[in-house]
Amino acid sequence: MPLSWNEIRDRATAFAVEWKHTQNEDADAKSFLDAFFEVFGVKRRKVASFEKRVKKLDGRDGYVDMLWKGTLLIEQKSRGKNLMRAYQQAIDYFPGLSDDELPRWVLVSDFWHFELHDLDEDRVHRFTLRELPAKIHLFHFIAGYTLHRVREQDPINVRAVQALGGLHDVLKRDGYAGHELEVFLVRLLFCLFADDTGIFQPKDSFHDLVEFHTREDGSDLGPALEQLFSTLNRKTDLRQRSLAEHFSVFPYVNGRLFEEHLMVPSFNTDMRRRLLDLCGLAWGAISPAIFGAMFQKVMELDDKARRRELGAHYTSEANILRLIGPLFLDELRAEFEAVKGNQNKLLQFHKKLQSLAFLDPACGCGNFLVVAYRELRRLELDVLRVAATFGERIGLVFDFLRVDVDQFFGIEIEDSRPRLPRWPCGSPTTR
Repeated sequence: MPLSWNEIRDRATAFAVEWKHTQNEDADAKSFLDAFFEVFGVKRRKVASFEKRVKKLDGRDGYVDMLWKGTLLIEQKSRGKNLMRAYQQAIDYFPGLSDDELPRWVLVSDFWHFELHDLDEDRVHRFTLRELPAKIHLFHFIAGYTLHRVREQDPINVRAVQALGGLHDVLKRDGYAGHELEVFLVRLLFCLFADDTGIFQPKDSFHDLVEFHTREDGSDLGPALEQLFSTLNRKTDLRQRSLAEHFSVFPYVNGRLFEEHLMVPSFNTDMRRRLLDLCGLAWGAISPAIFGAMFQKVMELDDKARRRELGAHYTSEANILRLIGPLFLDELRAEFEAVKGNQNKLLQFHKKLQSLAFLDPACGCGNFLVVAYRELRRLELDVLRVAATFGERIGLVFDFLRVDVDQFFGIEIEDSRPRLPRWPCGSPTTR
């Protein structure tokens, strides 16, 4: 588990005192950066490397001071050096990096001054070493925390719906329709999401199955998916020992999502390509709370109407949070704050979370249930973090989790809609 923010802040304070007189890049940069990662309880060598050689646009070799692939690039300078030039030097390395190596954050420093550039948000945070403890939350991505922002309708949700809608349309035109198509797409959604968020291990197991274990013409993709669905529905100790490894790596998935026997569609080259395109999307960045309502547009509308309706009003995640706060969440949060200093009361509160039940009598796509489940799981994780301070052995966190999707119930008259909450409910568990 990540260190608590209080401990990280205390470590940052000690770090700022220890390194306040450091000045020389050649003598101290590597030790300085190793110690910086230790502030967050992270061994730098496990995630990042020093002096990565890259080829710059002018053809000359460059050496990145420190690179955490896909996350962070650091350019360290001696005290008093120009950080604007340091940032430009860091950006000059980008043409020599592969797509999966390109970082979201760039940090430049002269040991005393820091500039953290968030390239996704197009923001720059400037502060001194003395201010580091107060600014330490900016490095949530090192600490292992996810910064949660509510987006009303992120473009990636729209792109995902449009791509899924394209596959839906070609399958429907090919004669695969109705209940089977609805269930099939919901199962695909689960697999795509699980592949990108750690439910499937190793990551991209589903993507690899489609890309490397089926023919380009798609002729054997349907049977491969049928075998996969059957495997996901069978407990690992009940599977055949001769099952191919590219199927046996997948876990058992409860919740009855894969229980029904389904006639899987036949695929051609175009259909397989569309599925691979879906595999390439960043499903971990997609909001289940918004996507559920959008998914209905895939099932209900043709392509032209769907594109028009994707801009329509949905019950946004922000509005759901405004509703469930006074309904139950604020009260639970207040109770947690009142008992977190007492080990026995905290234990009883944790048990109470397991006893709660939630019903949405007109659940639609399950947006309210998904957000409620996620927020209750976040509260439970806060409970476990506090429990760790009492000396409780957290170990594998899943052994201690009590909040379960079976505490959440929904009623909906349309057949496909209640299936939708089953695919995103892995989200709070893994992210």
